[in-house]
Amino acid sequence: MSNMVSSSNGHDPLDGIAQTLDRAAAAFVAQATSGLSPVTMIQAFLDWSTHLTISPGKQVQLAAKAARKVGRIADYAARRAGNAKTLPAIEPLPQDRRFVDPAWAAQPFDLISQAFLLNQQWWHAATTGIGGVSRHHEDMVNFAARQMLDVFAPTNFLATNPVLQRKIVETGGQCLLDGARHWWEDVERLSRGEPPVGTEQFRVGETVAVTPGKVVFRNELIELIQYTPTTQTVHPEPILIVPAWIMKYYILDLSPENSLVRWLVGQGHTVFTISWHNPSREDRDLDMDDYRRLGPMAALDAVQAITGSAKVHGLGYCLGGTLLAITGAAMARDQDERLATLTLLAAQTEFSEPGELGLFIDEAQLNLLENLMWSRGYLDSSQMGGAFQILRSNDLIWSRILATYLLGEREPMSDLMAWNADGTRMPFAMHSQYLRQLFLDDDLAEGHFKVANRTVTLSALRQPLFVVGTERDHVAPWRSVHKIHWLTSAEIRFVLTNGGHNAGIVSEPGHAHRRFQVATRPVDGPALDPDDWLEQADPQEGSWWIDWGRWLSEHSSDPVAPPVMGQSEGPYHPICDAPGHYVMER
Repeated sequence: MSNMVSSSNGHDPLDGIAQTLDRAAAAFVAQATSGLSPVTMIQAFLDWSTHLTISPGKQVQLAAKAARKVGRIADYAARRAGNAKTLPAIEPLPQDRRFVDPAWAAQPFDLISQAFLLNQQWWHAATTGIGGVSRHHEDMVNFAARQMLDVFAPTNFLATNPVLQRKIVETGGQCLLDGARHWWEDVERLSRGEPPVGTEQFRVGETVAVTPGKVVFRNELIELIQYTPTTQTVHPEPILIVPAWIMKYYILDLSPENSLVRWLVGQGHTVFTISWHNPSREDRDLDMDDYRRLGPMAALDAVQAITGSAKVHGLGYCLGGTLLAITGAAMARDQDERLATLTLLAAQTEFSEPGELGLFIDEAQLNLLENLMWSRGYLDSSQMGGAFQILRSNDLIWSRILATYLLGEREPMSDLMAWNADGTRMPFAMHSQYLRQLFLDDDLAEGHFKVANRTVTLSALRQPLFVVGTERDHVAPWRSVHKIHWLTSAEIRFVLTNGGHNAGIVSEPGHAHRRFQVATRPVDGPALDPDDWLEQADPQEGSWWIDWGRWLSEHSSDPVAPPVMGQSEGPYHPICDAPGHYVMER
């Protein structure tokens, strides 16, 4: 009778035990595979191989391509025998710098590199364009093939790398000894949990994050920094910076010469920035709404109380930009009009085409990641960094192994590299919600995302927007960032700058080789396709900061005397000097 009652109520006494066992098993698998789902990979290869097996036309086409490529390399070899300056059979892709050294033009290394590039091209054809294969599985198989080819590239082996051979001869083998010393040094640091060699040159509060200011507010999730004015007058509308909590805030306050914060202060703006607490196991239940409520909303209250301004310019970077857009939409829903403008830097609001990072986001992958975070309470920065490195394994893994451990040349540490090594953690509830509701289900763009149990829509954003995408962004591809044009009818000034997710943003005036394209979509204007936008946007040389500075001034009131630093008493009195304590948390 008790069993019948239990069944009718939908409860099984083993539910809790079963769920715990399943979570523990999934967490173990995630730990062993660095968060990559073997099930997804198996499904992808079965999908690809099965459809290739039943596609005789594709098989014939691939066989013909293989024959033509053999013919091309044979033709090149014959032409090369009679003319050392003959045209190559294939050119590397523009971003592939592995074979630029003149040593690769000598025989037999030219044949080796040409054969590798032709083989790489054939595998691209073999893993794409097969009818019936899902887009996600095709992308995964193509990605896996590229990773395997990168492993076996001729640059990675002494016998096939003329640059390495030359270096060994020139140094009498010393480069290999230096490389072994670098390797051992890195292994020791890794085992002790220490940052990479050279990061000690960039100490937070001493050489980076040194713009003068005060921490004027602190809660369990943020410290709010107000920066000391350096001009006699300032625009009355302050700027609130919402950085991503996937990174330390001082990406926007690196060295004095490339600090966006310092530049803004020098342009006559009152600047505040959020510095996020680095979560631990105890913070596992913090979710997206906690980050909104304790982050930008709490900061807005403080900024207004300190400055007395009715309007605030909001700036959000990466995930912080996504949160700021959500916050702005919720404020618009609730008739809260405190945001004068929104600036979004490399921030996605529509996730249907997230780029190659989407390779790591599907139901099976999320199940592993969620269970890994469940067991720990957070996702560690090393796992997120590992995913980003895999996306650019040629640049970030194999080329560095070759340079550091074989050529014996350690790349000098920079402030940006040191910051990148200063990782943070993601709490379980927030990151699970972000990955599932935003990344996988695209709830924000589709009008299903809820804030405080009520739906928000980006169509409610009416204030002017300044949106920046970067050309080589593997985290927030610019075409994805550009889709905000389709989600709101507000005025949008969109900038596409050269560089990547970080270097394209840290693009101070005077930085060599900087350029960008820009165009303004007026209120209620049409939303152009990204490629159409690219054809029509105005190309400019230099830093996009200058264009943004003019835009901010145009949307600000006449300058007035600077506000005081914090309040003399009350909840917003100065607590300590910038950069505060949260940024120091490891």
